[in-house]
Amino acid sequence: MTSAASTMAAPIGSDHQRVMKRVTWVVSLGVLLNPLNSSMISVALLNIGSSFGVGITTVTWLISSFYLAATVGQPLMGKLADLFGPRRVFSTGMALVIISSLLSAWAPSFGWLLALRILQAFGSTCAFPAGLSIIRSVSRTADRDDGKSSTAALGLISITANVMAAFGPTLGGLLVAHAGWQSIFWINVPVAVLVLILVFKWIPADMRKQSPEEQKGVLHMIDLPGIVLFSGMFASLMFFLVTLGKGTQWWLLIIVPVAGVLLILRELRTDKPFLDVRMLASNIRLTSVFAQYAGLNIVFYSLFFGLPLWLGQVRGYDPQTAGLLMLPFAGIGVLTTPLAVRMIRRSSYRQPVIIGSIVLVAGTLLLLVLGPHTSVPIILLVAAVIGISNGMNNMGLSTALYSHTKPEETGVASGLFQTFRSVGSIFSTSLLGLIFGGSVTTSGLHIIAVVTAVISACLLAVGCSRRLT
Repeated sequence: MTSAASTMAAPIGSDHQRVMKRVTWVVSLGVLLNPLNSSMISVALLNIGSSFGVGITTVTWLISSFYLAATVGQPLMGKLADLFGPRRVFSTGMALVIISSLLSAWAPSFGWLLALRILQAFGSTCAFPAGLSIIRSVSRTADRDDGKSSTAALGLISITANVMAAFGPTLGGLLVAHAGWQSIFWINVPVAVLVLILVFKWIPADMRKQSPEEQKGVLHMIDLPGIVLFSGMFASLMFFLVTLGKGTQWWLLIIVPVAGVLLILRELRTDKPFLDVRMLASNIRLTSVFAQYAGLNIVFYSLFFGLPLWLGQVRGYDPQTAGLLMLPFAGIGVLTTPLAVRMIRRSSYRQPVIIGSIVLVAGTLLLLVLGPHTSVPIILLVAAVIGISNGMNNMGLSTALYSHTKPEETGVASGLFQTFRSVGSIFSTSLLGLIFGGSVTTSGLHIIAVVTAVISACLLAVGCSRRLT
């Protein structure tokens, strides 16, 4: 079957670069909604719990459910983009974000809010896999001119995603303080509406139409049994990790490999797999990119959530001050992304990946110098060093994904890429729960430093291996 992504209406002549820039900005605006909503809600949990009369353990399901929905939703939306057209899927996702965000503010119960939060996650996950399919289709012609448009596009998307993930808590805090917790949902509406308008104005239409036979076989093409097995595997893993150290549910650990084996057997037997096992087995470099991205996000989210906890609990800083001390963590990463883009243009994606991993090892080891009396400049320096690696590694791995993926598989591959981001974030929250337990301590932070340094060293080893990269 011809990929829908490969049959979009193509711009002609000198308009190629102009169209590419417009498409990149639209996709970037759409992509920022997912990391924004994954991090912004963290500062509103206490207010939401108070409004609905639920405890912190219950209200944190607003975070866990979002990650789980994203884990399943990313490859699903990528698959749908490849089958039915990336613009259709992209615009449908924005519509779901608008509807879920509007209704969330008036949710009559916590259960309704949780359901709408899951719908919001599925809507926002459409943007990255469908957006990359759109960019790949448009850039095929644009790249004939200078070969640089797709790299620049990935750089802008990486910057917007990283900015929103890092600044989400700061923005969320301002919104909750001045307009209540409902405002963290309302803020999505104008952004999604603007994106939806620009989609129909600037993004080329999907040209390929579904035949009547294909329309009848939609469930076969999206592989519903594969989706159920994939969801069961990751849901069991997430629930197991959440219970570690506090009444661990070991029986869940049995479900994970069983569901995994059944998933592989199922996907090998169907001609339209949800998870293309053959693609992963035959493309070792692409599989390596996924594994590196999961490891990178274990480190990133362990520090992204762990450092503010330490700054608040051990150093006694208020949330606003702790947020300001974390600014280099985000800001330096944004500044180093354009540098990574230039490295990729001159050499390849391997250079920023290797440099970023070296700096990440150094940054995680520098956490060992932090203590109850460490000066503010040293704290800022440590955050800045880690921020350098964030920009380098994200840009390098995004480009590696793009380089090792066949055009017709862009949607599902980029969806899996974001799935491994969610996997990394789930593992990081479990790591924090195990080490910090009931109290946040400096010794706990140092243990996290050692664990993340080991992961960073593994990332460096893989990045230096030409066979894997």
